[in-house]
Amino acid sequence: MAGRVRCLTQSRWALSHPRNSGRGPTLADQVEKERLKALGDKIEAAKKATQPKRSEKEDHHTAVQTGWRMVIELVAGILIGFGIGFGLDTLFGTMPIFLVLFILLGFIAGVRTMLRTAKELQEEHAAKVANDERK
Repeated sequence: MAGRVRCLTQSRWALSHPRNSGRGPTLADQVEKERLKALGDKIEAAKKATQPKRSEKEDHHTAVQTGWRMVIELVAGILIGFGIGFGLDTLFGTMPIFLVLFILLGFIAGVRTMLRTAKELQEEHAAKVANDERK
């Protein structure tokens, strides 16, 4: 039955073919899988070769985003401290005491958060440099 039409999927063809009824993959199937794997590897290599490298402009935008993130973290700490201090001063009737105290605490918390972010970025940069040196 050489005129038998091959089905769309390999598994249907294997089950419908009289010489391979339910017996698993044949040598031709294995060869085809190897060819597909080799083709996939070639496609991946071509994608890597054509990927654009990061430009200085993109790195600049990343630095700007990081700067804004740090500023927002600092301002958020101060504003949260202001809110808590103002609320406590209003509640207890001691206007400047808690306000000043919690603004300072908010500032300290914001600076600590900024330093933690800077440390994370430094670790990411060190890992990236180490990864580039391995290549």
